[in-house]
Amino acid sequence: MTRPGYLSDTSGSTAGGFTLVEIMIVVVIIGILAALAIPGFQKIRVASQDKAILNNARQLASAAEQYYHESGVDSVLVSDLVGPTKFVKVLDPVAKEIYPTTLYAATPVTVLGVAGSRTITYSP
Repeated sequence: MTRPGYLSDTSGSTAGGFTLVEIMIVVVIIGILAALAIPGFQKIRVASQDKAILNNARQLASAAEQYYHESGVDSVLVSDLVGPTKFVKVLDPVAKEIYPTTLYAATPVTVLGVAGSRTITYSP
């Protein structure tokens, strides 16, 4: 004899499954956990992007300072600083940011359009 809601096989054992309510509760719990975690991950991602861009700006400023001292000038094109045989080997964009094309002595390096809206400035 089988109980209502259970299936029996030929050996007489019962096989139980999850009810729709139990599955819905699990889905709701997963949704709540995701809603709590996603903003934290976004903050970490923004902070990581900002640090990477600030590091790129720091490398550009350092390369520009070295170029100024070696060449005796007070401005330099970024294209003269970045390349396989130059001061900075590679300058990879992190968040679709725009680096300045010319750097001037004693002037901060300002990176525009970070993730479309932020600006980061590095002052040596």
